[in-house]
Amino acid sequence: MATKSAEIKLTPDYVVGEVDPRLYGSFIEHLGRAVYGGIYEPDHPTADNDGFRQDVIDLVKELQVPIVRYPGGNFVSGYNWEDGVGPKEERKKRLELAWRTIEPNYVGVNEFADWAKKANTEVMMAVNLGTRGIDAARNLVEYCNHPSGTYWSDLRASHGYQQPHAIKTWCLGNEMDGPWQIGHKTAEEYGRIALETAKVMKWVDPSIELVLAGSSGTQMPTFPEWEATVLNHAYEYVDYISLHRYYGNHDNDTANFLASAMDMEEFINSVVSTCDYMKAKKRSKKTINLSFDEWNVWFHSNEADKQIEPWTVAPPQLEDTYTMEDALVVGTMLITLLRHADRVKMASLAQLVNVIAPIMTENGGKAWRQTIFYPFLHVSNFGRGVVLNPAITSPAYDSKDFSDVPILDAAAVFNQRADELTIFAVNRDMEESISLAIDVRGFEGYQVVEHIVYTDEDIKARNTADNPERVVPQQGSGTVVEDGLATSVLPKLSWNVIRLKK
Repeated sequence: MATKSAEIKLTPDYVVGEVDPRLYGSFIEHLGRAVYGGIYEPDHPTADNDGFRQDVIDLVKELQVPIVRYPGGNFVSGYNWEDGVGPKEERKKRLELAWRTIEPNYVGVNEFADWAKKANTEVMMAVNLGTRGIDAARNLVEYCNHPSGTYWSDLRASHGYQQPHAIKTWCLGNEMDGPWQIGHKTAEEYGRIALETAKVMKWVDPSIELVLAGSSGTQMPTFPEWEATVLNHAYEYVDYISLHRYYGNHDNDTANFLASAMDMEEFINSVVSTCDYMKAKKRSKKTINLSFDEWNVWFHSNEADKQIEPWTVAPPQLEDTYTMEDALVVGTMLITLLRHADRVKMASLAQLVNVIAPIMTENGGKAWRQTIFYPFLHVSNFGRGVVLNPAITSPAYDSKDFSDVPILDAAAVFNQRADELTIFAVNRDMEESISLAIDVRGFEGYQVVEHIVYTDEDIKARNTADNPERVVPQQGSGTVVEDGLATSVLPKLSWNVIRLKK
């Protein structure tokens, strides 16, 4: 019997904002086995005629990922996109300095566009503002998006792609505030090159949307002055600014780790405030929204990555094997993104396959779902519609880095077209279950159709190639609606999806 209780009050009239489907985007970088051995493995038993693994495509389709950021990441800051087009036998092999590997360039712009179509997703393309700049970026837009009759568009046609790729969303470089970045720049330097690059990219194709590179995290000494400076330059030419954040349980402090998303919340609020300050300063009618285009748990593989032999092709890098505990943190991060659906319009779980990813593969072998696959699956599949603004009452706790951490973390999405209401909830309590009461009097006639419960007695349990279904969601029971009140019990350390339908 649960001794702690929490309450959620919901009404269809109190709305945060509509979910942009691109909130459930992801990321593929030329890093480790994300591309080679991940999405592309011509010798694999499931490979299609283009060399893409069909077993991986099936899992990506299951996640319903609407957009995938490509080709980086740190990789893009040293990348010559021309190396990845044209006949494969003529493509150059390069030293890849960001991750100290060899890039064979078997997959490039055109191949990735092909893969995206097969996986029912779109491409978010990044341009190199590290070693390159305006000229390479405008040429890439022309190559990808211009119909025909020019050098770069006709070159694309000669490569077998008569129709343009029509890529809508573009990133202006990657993490340019980071000293680890090839071509690292000050905020003034980046703001200027981003502005001039954005201008010509939109001159080539006025229909595209552009993402300005924001801070790599709240820990950066230049945050949030970086955002203010780069927006001061490029405000009127860009549509989004990016945020990146990763969390890890380095100290094996579960209570503190489970509170990580509170830092994410503060990060979002600070960037929104900075964007709106710049809007006021410029007397602009335009609102800059957020693209949280790198987010995840990342720490398990840190030591293994130090041992990797440099200058090989597609070594196993950043291959975190995720636990139930990690899945709960990913769940709270998804809830945080939903809570800010009015301003966070795009996000990219970094990454999609093998590299800190929900999907893992063996070269020549099987593919399977990591623990973090499931919260993302649930929110992507059931989190379409408008995010409601709930009133939540919950017990709280303090941890090493956070105060007043609510035991219940929750978000609700109302899909009016389908007459569905979905509540996503995490019970952070490490000792006991919690009784939950949800006031749904504003949703007359709605009844519970499903309560998905995802938990395990071993918080460190994980799915592996040998045991790919060690930790999987289960169907809960006992969640009912009576007199406008849905009541349920959420097990300790659990991810929950409560679905109601009219």
